[in-house]
Amino acid sequence: MTKNVIKSVQTPKAAMNLSAQAIAQFSTAPLFFLIVAFLMLQPLSTDLYLASLPSLAAAFDVPASTVQLTLSIFVAGFGGAQLIIGPLSDRFGRRPVVITGLSLYLLASLLCGASQSMGMLIIARFLQALGCCSAVIIARAIVRDAYDPQDSIKVISKASSWVSAAPLLGPILGSFLQVNLGWRAAFFVHALLAAALLILVILRLPETNLYKDAKATNVSGLLRNYRIVLGAPVFWVYALPGALSYGSIFVFISGASFVLIKVLLLPTAWFGYCFAFGVSGYLSGTVVCRRLHARFGTKITMRMGSSLSLAAGATFLAMTLAGMQHWAMIPPIMFMTMGAHGINFPISQSNSVSPFPQQAGTAAGLMGALYMLVAFIIGSIVGATHNGTVYPLAIIACSMGSVIFIAARVLPALIPAEQPL
Repeated sequence: MTKNVIKSVQTPKAAMNLSAQAIAQFSTAPLFFLIVAFLMLQPLSTDLYLASLPSLAAAFDVPASTVQLTLSIFVAGFGGAQLIIGPLSDRFGRRPVVITGLSLYLLASLLCGASQSMGMLIIARFLQALGCCSAVIIARAIVRDAYDPQDSIKVISKASSWVSAAPLLGPILGSFLQVNLGWRAAFFVHALLAAALLILVILRLPETNLYKDAKATNVSGLLRNYRIVLGAPVFWVYALPGALSYGSIFVFISGASFVLIKVLLLPTAWFGYCFAFGVSGYLSGTVVCRRLHARFGTKITMRMGSSLSLAAGATFLAMTLAGMQHWAMIPPIMFMTMGAHGINFPISQSNSVSPFPQQAGTAAGLMGALYMLVAFIIGSIVGATHNGTVYPLAIIACSMGSVIFIAARVLPALIPAEQPL
């Protein structure tokens, strides 16, 4: 009987029925709030200390490229951990994995704030990434556990709208903390947030993985699930454009503070407001995504988002080449780029994970790992090419917009028709 039930999860129709049953069982739990809180942890882990990056270079007497390792190592750790955390949650459940991860994040945040050297800070950021990763992976898997596939885009878009408050307010709070308390304060705020979230999870989060896979972490099981997900064209059709779109916003996450504060001489206290304006584009994009998707469907909406990505990058490069190098030009470009990601991301995430009900954690992990791989490459390129001018940032932004535009038009040819989501 149990084997028949588990086998039935592999069919979309059965998965929808099981999801409907699941959400009824979880109706008393604050699932949507927890999904939002888990997803918020990632942008807060970076945006809260962006204003401190130039100060870290001065405090530890290291170049900008070394300071940006605190971002790149976080991305690398986050990306690699997803390949393990996803399968672990498929086998042992969402709850024990996220409790362990939040505990690690809390300890790592305290270690970041107490760091006495750049090397120590980089190591602590890596550990922080491992803990943060568990929360994000579990959030994505819970969406697949508890909501019907056809509703997942709506859930993710709505959650993304709320999550956008983190990168919207994070840089403002981070600028305030940097100006008044110094760079260590941001990491102690991370610790406080993790402690509060850990308590809430222990008290209120039920186990949403009703069909644990005992073989999910076996080598044969891992390889089987990886083969199923990576061998499906639909995964690449949606995951790759989404990853490239994330890379386009990471151009600004990793490089905007140095260009705005050091090159274009923006006061540190103003940085948070400029970055928040750019991030508000993401909030707008998630709202637009829901409306566009309801009217035009997945494929056309993705094309619209990718077109906006190209327009943002091309405009940035054109303005830079025309000599319009003032700090006021960057926030509107960020607004466009992040608005495009707000359209691209919900479609990418939902359509990358929903086709794999039995491998939801694995699919979410692989998708996230791809996102982080692209971000790591982009962050490394931004750090290596920084030369005290705006040109490298503009060229990279335009290049990313171009490849997103191409991918959204070429990759759908891999599947015969749009997936019925």
